[in-house]
Amino acid sequence: MMLGVLGHLPLVLARAVLTALCGRLSALCWGLAPLVLPLPPWRRRSDCSPDTPAARREDQDEAVSTPTSVNYHFTRQCNYKCGFCFHTAKTSFVLPLEEAKRGLTMLKEAGMEKINFSGGEPFLQDRGEFVGQLVRFCKEELKLPSVSIVSNGSLIRERWFKKYGEYLDILAISCDSFNEEINVLIGRGQGKKNHVENLHKLRQWCREYAVAFKINSVINRFNVEEDMNEQIKALNPVRWKVFQCLLIEGENSGEDALREAEKFVVSDEDFEQFLERHRDIPCLVPESNQKMRDSYLILDEYMRFLNCRNGRKEPSKSILDIGVEAAIKFSGFDEKMFLKRGGKYVWSKADMILDW
Repeated sequence: MMLGVLGHLPLVLARAVLTALCGRLSALCWGLAPLVLPLPPWRRRSDCSPDTPAARREDQDEAVSTPTSVNYHFTRQCNYKCGFCFHTAKTSFVLPLEEAKRGLTMLKEAGMEKINFSGGEPFLQDRGEFVGQLVRFCKEELKLPSVSIVSNGSLIRERWFKKYGEYLDILAISCDSFNEEINVLIGRGQGKKNHVENLHKLRQWCREYAVAFKINSVINRFNVEEDMNEQIKALNPVRWKVFQCLLIEGENSGEDALREAEKFVVSDEDFEQFLERHRDIPCLVPESNQKMRDSYLILDEYMRFLNCRNGRKEPSKSILDIGVEAAIKFSGFDEKMFLKRGGKYVWSKADMILDW
């Protein structure tokens, strides 16, 4: 019938009517467009979507990570001057003890299972009493499965083990060389004190007071040719963390840095050769720059998460001000890399089979 009507109209008028009808039809189709509902997070990217690093990072940013394992650098002060240090003494601030406990309680409520206290040097504050009280609080009050400390070991005394040893699961001591001259070159020299001799004394105290013993070594230009097989096997740590020297702008690299670590840097190939030389040590845990950069949840002295994705430490707001869930979104934490590098392991001494 419509065609019949159009047949009696002049051609120009007929075209105008058709154009108007098409416009109305188009508007009607848009109005009937299906409602698109947001899909749950695990369905947002289809199987045919590109799996690029940027796309994976976007997914990670949307999902809130659980702070399973947290490294709390509660002080930046240190009595050593390691040339490659990437958490330098830019401030002398330390949270009041009760505020630190409040933040640790918030982390436990958010899912924290392991806390690692670091620095700076943790035993500088109140001669070890500050970190001792935090260790006891985390084990006794928060009931955390794992409580650990990273220290250079120079200030630890046996009386500390007598008072707090039962609450500590793991003590990690930094030792980059078994040659005292190299330790001095690196910045671990302290006059007449011998870093290696002290390491053996701490190993014995860990046996006596049932604390799992761990060693951390940063591989750099001064120790990359060293063979540490004999010494590590004799000390028999539960883990030997071997880090590749890492540059962090504003900390150990750049104009506003307190250290100049460029002269300590080793290539990926040199690092791999060091690992190959020590491949028969079962407790060896290697960590290249790629593994380290985004796979640690780091809290600074203000309890701010530090994002290292861009090669420098960019802080979130403090968890004490905005909460753990809001702050952790800015941490840059790569949970997949954390698991890939073996970040979750048997970390409670109650579950370890150890020759004390």
